[in-house]
Amino acid sequence: MRRLLSLLSLAVLPLHSQAIEEPEYEVVKTIEKVELRRYAPYVVAEVLLENSSEDAGNKAFPILAGYIFGKNKGEKKFAMTAPVTQTAAPMRMEMTAPVTQAAVAGGMLVQFVLPKAVTLESAPEPIDPRVQIRQVPAANWAVLRYSGTWSQANYLEHLGELRQLLQAQGIATQGEPVLARYNAPLTPWFLRRNEIWLALR
Repeated sequence: MRRLLSLLSLAVLPLHSQAIEEPEYEVVKTIEKVELRRYAPYVVAEVLLENSSEDAGNKAFPILAGYIFGKNKGEKKFAMTAPVTQTAAPMRMEMTAPVTQAAVAGGMLVQFVLPKAVTLESAPEPIDPRVQIRQVPAANWAVLRYSGTWSQANYLEHLGELRQLLQAQGIATQGEPVLARYNAPLTPWFLRRNEIWLALR
């Protein structure tokens, strides 16, 4: 039953990412297959789970989907946006880092991007205490786009490619890599838009 609910929650993602809203960004430079992007601030609903990277997405989707479909104080519903991001929360974070206190303990952090019209002040309070609302600050990212399955092997292959390309250019990064997914699992693997983000130092 949990597996079915996860798949149903995942199904709200679009088959074609171009049809829905994404955070605003500017492509500063393109190096082969890599884009160096400057992202404007945006607001997310996030949940921190003590699950493996393979399981965290399925576990987080029903929780976060509940929030945007009205499980909040005010019962406000939001349109689905993209991407859904996932990253490992390190065991220690600097006190100035804009993360929830829960992230200090480590785990997998999964985020839904909220529509651009939603601010930190206007976002309704979640009913589920596991859901936190946070503004992601403006930042520079190196991004590699790829298609295919969401398997760990596919992810690691492209993460290695991204790091190799950046190293060859002498571009330094910091923090944990971010997996960004733009499509529903029903989307054929060869049509999927997946991305790996590395924060620029």
